[in-house]
Order: sequence, then C-alpha cells, then structure tokens
Amino acid sequence: MAEEKDKRVALRVIIGDKEKEITFDELVLSNNLAQEALVGLLVRKKIFKPEEFVAEMEKVKKERYRSPEDFPRSK
Repeated sequence: MAEEKDKRVALRVIIGDKEKEITFDELVLSNNLAQEALVGLLVRKKIFKPEEFVAEMEKVKKERYRSPEDFPRSK
C-alpha cells in the first residue's frame, strides 16, 4: 500500500486499449541505459574517444549547472 502511494507517475503510455504508467524511476533508468548504449556504440565505431565524451560532459556541466555565487548580484 505504501509503495503504491510513493509511486510518482512521470507519464502514461496508451497502446491500443491498454494504458501503462511509467514512473520517474523507470524513466530515469531507461534514459540511463539508452545513453550508456549510445555512448558505447559511438566509441566502438570510433565516432569519438571516451576522453572527448568526458571533456564534453564537463563543458556542459560548467555551462548548465552553476551555484548561486556564480551569478552577478542585482543592485
């Protein structure tokens, strides 16, 4: 009962006459698996090197995730 109460639905998928609820946990896991598979495939096909991927992730992290101290104070 508590497990059902804690389940947070991210989206509902309707296929034909059946409805499936996708939780946030399921969505995160699915996205993570897809990303790992995609990166692995791109590295094996020599589209990019693992080091390039890590460097790009660091770049995106610096651009997107900032602390409040990084923003100028308004006057």
